Amino acid sequence: MKLTPQTALIHAPRKAPQFINTVQAPLFRASTIIFENTDALFNRHWTDDYDYSYGTHGTPTTFTLGDHIAQIEGGKYCLLAPSGLSAINLVNSCFLSHGDEVWVADNIYGPNMEHLRNLETRYGIDVKVYNPIDADSFQPSEKAKLLWLEAAGSVTLEFPDLINLVKKAKSKNILTALDNTWGAGLAFNAFDFSDEHLSVDVSVHALTKYPSGGGDILMGSVVTRDKALHHKLFRTHAIQGISISGDDAAQVQRSLASMQIRYQHQSNSALHVLQWLKTQEAFAQVLHPADPDNISHQYWKDTCQTEQSAGLVSVIFKPEYDMNAIRKFCDHLKLFKLGFSWGGPVSLVMLYKLDDMRHLDHSHLQKGILVRFCIGLEDADDLIADIQQALKAL
Repeated sequence: MKLTPQTALIHAPRKAPQFINTVQAPLFRASTIIFENTDALFNRHWTDDYDYSYGTHGTPTTFTLGDHIAQIEGGKYCLLAPSGLSAINLVNSCFLSHGDEVWVADNIYGPNMEHLRNLETRYGIDVKVYNPIDADSFQPSEKAKLLWLEAAGSVTLEFPDLINLVKKAKSKNILTALDNTWGAGLAFNAFDFSDEHLSVDVSVHALTKYPSGGGDILMGSVVTRDKALHHKLFRTHAIQGISISGDDAAQVQRSLASMQIRYQHQSNSALHVLQWLKTQEAFAQVLHPADPDNISHQYWKDTCQTEQSAGLVSVIFKPEYDMNAIRKFCDHLKLFKLGFSWGGPVSLVMLYKLDDMRHLDHSHLQKGILVRFCIGLEDADDLIADIQQALKAL
């Protein structure tokens, strides 16, 4: 059949072979996916491991990234979402219904709490708060369906009593979901983190942080080991039309090879900065779970199979320094940039008023304004010098 020039542009008569071996996997961009014939159209099911039916279900690019994230986290199945918060919301909307009880740690990621409070108001979800370092404060009723864990909390950095909390939840058939962004699948295995081979049911990860590594991609993941759980999540994922860009997936995939090296470097730098921060008179308390003086240090030690930890260190200024003074300190920093998130090449700083964030007793934390340092890839001694010169502004 002879084609006009316009049609030949769309249905090219000559086509280069589609697959070659390269260092980076080929990038597939797709909304429509072409079926070879009607057998291929009808002899498929949405539960197939690789269901190539429409771009929202997945492409080789997104499935490759999902497989690698599942491997890093110690799981089997992975779903990708356009942000960490989107991945969290997928879990909440999949497993919670009217009248259900959900338990969250007092140091939970703020937007997750905000989302759950919205569900509580609009749909009758009952939100309960527990102390992450006191497993006895987790007192679920028969309505409890989901326990959220965060290891460690992203601001005050308490590492939870993960072992006892998960044991308690499992004894009552309560689903456990872990926000594993801090550990990134590297500090410990969420699906096997104790001698008893304890496992969470679902691990959620903001790939925006360490997997991306560039501070320029938004993405989240939901990883499981159980196929039935995965299918339930995938059904909600499909119904809600959750999908990610193939370009973004390729960018994160490209960064995975260096993630372990970056995580280790930022962990080492954070510990180096931590030791210096503990010598400074302006701080009432320095917070990091790997610090032996930290109240949750033993829980971190019991859970983490490595000496690695995320590059986050928080400090609480002494009460004599008010918000104006702390703002002045932050504004005088040169290398630390004021911004949310972590895991990228540039060090970040953010300030918080603890009393506005906590719901339960937090007497283990000193009074004062908290500042969180997110350590990037700069030299640790340069970062120390930056903090030191900014302290003079006080």
